[in-house]
Amino acid sequence: MERRLAAILVADVVGFSRLMAADEAGTIAALRQRRVEVLEPVLKQHRGRIVKLMGDGVLVEFASAVNAVAAAIELQKRMAAANEGVPEDRHVVLRVGINLGDVVGAGSDVYGDGVNIAARLEAIAEPGGVCVSSKVYQEVEGKTTALFEDMGEQSLKNIGAPVRAYKLRSGVRPSMLSTSSSPSLATPVKRDSSKPSVAVLPFDNMSGDPEQEYFSDGITEDIITAISRFRSLFVIARNSSFAFRGQSLTIPEIAKRLGVEYVLEGSVRRAGNRVRITAQLIEAASGNHVWSERFDRSLEDIFAVQEEVATVIASTLSGQVRTDIANRATRKHPDSFLVYDYALRGIQLQQKSTRHDADAGRVLLEKAIELDPSYAEAYPWLALCHLAFWGYDLNKAALTTATAIARRGVALDDSSAICHIIVAYCGLYNREFQLSQFHHERACALNPNDA
Repeated sequence: MERRLAAILVADVVGFSRLMAADEAGTIAALRQRRVEVLEPVLKQHRGRIVKLMGDGVLVEFASAVNAVAAAIELQKRMAAANEGVPEDRHVVLRVGINLGDVVGAGSDVYGDGVNIAARLEAIAEPGGVCVSSKVYQEVEGKTTALFEDMGEQSLKNIGAPVRAYKLRSGVRPSMLSTSSSPSLATPVKRDSSKPSVAVLPFDNMSGDPEQEYFSDGITEDIITAISRFRSLFVIARNSSFAFRGQSLTIPEIAKRLGVEYVLEGSVRRAGNRVRITAQLIEAASGNHVWSERFDRSLEDIFAVQEEVATVIASTLSGQVRTDIANRATRKHPDSFLVYDYALRGIQLQQKSTRHDADAGRVLLEKAIELDPSYAEAYPWLALCHLAFWGYDLNKAALTTATAIARRGVALDDSSAICHIIVAYCGLYNREFQLSQFHHERACALNPNDA
């Protein structure tokens, strides 16, 4: 068993017995559809892990209370949209409770008061609403535009001490200014004002196949990494810019929230052995297009396109980036597009945070390394897959394997920040704290834009 701090979300269908009595088969089909089309995409977006399904309910674990609240809000929003056009007596409506607390992990399951309080908060939530504990409220206050109303101390069933609860109100915070010292999307990101700043939004997948989203996300991440290597620029980290995926905000609004002067957006269309990438750089204050370009290339040229986009942006913004700087920023690319494709698919699976996906990601990343053992960027992600196995079972062998793989990545490319980051993780879990600190500091020096 493993004890850890986690944000626990519990959701339950309102009036489930009534729905089942009226139409058992239809209710089961509707729940299955909502799980596939609503629940799972929302949890994937906000990095939630389904611990278990409980008939008409679900228990989900998050590493972050902010992610848990964002997921709950998005879940209720999408559930309401899915009910449009459906007779009112057949609406599938959820109550959601969230708590931040200590839990005990046993295998893939979790137990403890952290879970029990979340379940009791769900029971007192309004239909279609979200109820959170004071611990969650204190953690997310100032880090989200959502408004909460204090419900006071609540006596919850089988919970010894009263729990202060807050319910989500409709609407958003009138001011985006936060009193919290923690960085968040609700406040402009602190940055070095002497450097031109840019945010790269997730490129749209225009391939007509949702399964190809991993590819457009991979292209976006690689462009962010390439731009980050230009020390004359400040670029927002991936997690912050990707949080605006699917939001109906204007470019000036996004730029204001992220505290940047420029925004890069674009699209990726992959067809057969060809790819079309469009990119446009927008000055936030005026909304003017500073630069735009379309790249029609063979997939074998994809790395050249990434570097071209990054170099043009850096040159456009700073006006002082010389060719030799760009050359030094170039990293080792795999020998073939197939290697790169395997790696992107493996990275996408690893980030889903389930044992099955981690194992599937491991297989793909191992294929990438088998085809090109010198491709350093595949090693840290493969190490993360093994770290996931260690996290599930605390299997020392998995941690040992992860450590060896991560160190191999650094040996191949000492200038890769992600390689150093994963070695630092391994050092932390191995309780080699000085080693971990060294590699963390090395990663910060290599890419100071990486949150």
